[in-house]
Amino acid sequence: MRTDPRRRNQPAGDLTRRGISRAARDRRGRGLRAPLLPQSVPAHTSRSDDFDRNALEAFADIDQRWHDRIADLDIAVDEIPRMLPTDPDSVQWPEEVTADGAVPLARLIPAGIDVHGRPTRAQIILFRRPLEMRAKRGADLLELIHEVLVQQVATHLGVDEDTIDNGPG
Repeated sequence: MRTDPRRRNQPAGDLTRRGISRAARDRRGRGLRAPLLPQSVPAHTSRSDDFDRNALEAFADIDQRWHDRIADLDIAVDEIPRMLPTDPDSVQWPEEVTADGAVPLARLIPAGIDVHGRPTRAQIILFRRPLEMRAKRGADLLELIHEVLVQQVATHLGVDEDTIDNGPG
C-alpha cells in the first residue's frame, strides 16, 4: 500500500525508472510529442514530402510524352483548396477545376498577367489533403494523382484525356 498522497491515483506498475508516468509523456492519447527521427537523418520524410514525390512521379510520364507542349506549365501543391464553387446550390465547378463532388482536387490557373503587370506561367495546383483522403494506399494515391494530372493537362492543352495518356500523334 502506498503512503505518498501524490501517487494515490496511479497504479503500481505505471511508473518508469525516472518516476515519470507514461501518461505524462503521452497526454490524451495523441502519440509521441516529438518526431522519432531527426530531420537531418535521410530516413526522415514528412507526409507532404511523400506527396510531393508521388506528384513528381505521376507527372514524369506525362512530361516525357508532352514535354515540348507543357514546358510552360508549373505544378504546385497546396494543403487544402481555398476556393468556393461558382454555384453553391448545385456545386458546379468551372472546367479548370477537377473535383470529387463538392471537394476540389486540383485547379488549373491559366497563364496571365499578375497585379504588377508581369506575365505569369500556367499552373496546376494539386490539393494534398483531399487527394490523400480519397486514396486508401500509397499506390492508389499515385494513380489518383496521375488521373487528376491527366485531366488538368488535357484541359490546359485543349485535347482529350485519352490523347494525354497515349502521347501526341
